[in-house]
Amino acid sequence: MGVILTDQGELVAPERAMVIVAHPDDIDFGMAGTVAALTSAGCHVAYCLATSGEAGDDDMSHTPDELAAMRKAEQTAAAAKVGVSDLHWLGHPDGMVVADLGLRRDIARAIRISRPDVVMCQTTVPNWDHIYISHPDHLATATAALAAVYPDARNPRAFPELLDEGHKPHSVTEIWLTGTEPNRYVDITDTFERKMAALKEHHSQVAQFDELDERVREWCTSTAELGGMREGRLAEAYRVVPAG
Repeated sequence: MGVILTDQGELVAPERAMVIVAHPDDIDFGMAGTVAALTSAGCHVAYCLATSGEAGDDDMSHTPDELAAMRKAEQTAAAAKVGVSDLHWLGHPDGMVVADLGLRRDIARAIRISRPDVVMCQTTVPNWDHIYISHPDHLATATAALAAVYPDARNPRAFPELLDEGHKPHSVTEIWLTGTEPNRYVDITDTFERKMAALKEHHSQVAQFDELDERVREWCTSTAELGGMREGRLAEAYRVVPAG
């Protein structure tokens, strides 16, 4: 495997990773630079999305089904920009995600199918300085994702129907959480343009953003500074939690 650059130097990329989020575009705002670095290093990355984003537009001229189809197409195109073609759509209702047993089971199934070493997801903790980060769907999906990692995906007695479907238990080694008390900063300077290319595929979501490149670059510059990286670098940040 190849390596990715972090605030702690070179890090050998995992063989397999899965990103679990609530909505189309969550990955590309938060993690796509890292995803591009991972795939460039030879890591197989899969996406798992709790919803299809059918409530994510104020334009009422589209039906929910039309908007879901649009956003799934946008996310599929965005994923391709950073080397990802393996997407799992769970179909839970956008805006009404609940961290219940059904969502835990569905995420555990995706984990058992994809068998990642690393799971990347959003934080379970509200951020009172950035309310958009704390969308209830984000928090619920992250809560269910953590439960799916431990204990559900690895426990053969959790959701026995998954065994009946042929999905053997799987243990994830690490969880990388975004949006909370980072202890790892991933250098995305070399993959920033791919991140932006992915983000711009979400036409229904970013068309109204003025100076999108500048705003995202400022965020990533500030993150790199917090990680102690030298001037001019860009970064995404994670709280890495051992799960093995």
